[in-house]
Amino acid sequence: MLGIGNAVMSDDAFGVHAARRLQEGFDYPQGVEVLEGGTLGLDLLPRLEGVDKLLIIDALELKAAPGTLARLTGEEVPRAFASKLSVHQMGMQDLLAVAELMGQLPGEILVWGAQPESLEMGMELSAPLEGALGYVIEGILADLEAWGQPARHRN
Repeated sequence: MLGIGNAVMSDDAFGVHAARRLQEGFDYPQGVEVLEGGTLGLDLLPRLEGVDKLLIIDALELKAAPGTLARLTGEEVPRAFASKLSVHQMGMQDLLAVAELMGQLPGEILVWGAQPESLEMGMELSAPLEGALGYVIEGILADLEAWGQPARHRN
């Protein structure tokens, strides 16, 4: 799992906040890893080597109300520079496009995201995205279960 976003730009950090909650609150089977990718973009390419399934969490430009959630799979996940879905403009798309060119693209990619309300400097998520975070975590846990990689809640 890969949570991406700029940690000092309020809602842009949606993926980072999700990754932190997933790291702190759950234990995973061997081979399942939760990474805070921040704004590393192409620097994350080596981390895709040998990955069969990739789950990305990000703030997404959905042209919808703040806090609107999206779950994208297969061809819904943009791999071309022309498709600007992430608010990072090119980070996620570049990473996936280069991974595909290098033959390192995971066989299955799933993206969970939410429409941001604010991209101003700040360390906290807006109320709509804070509210959406729990739903995304639940969805991710269900997806891990479906992949045969159930997470265990820490006590």
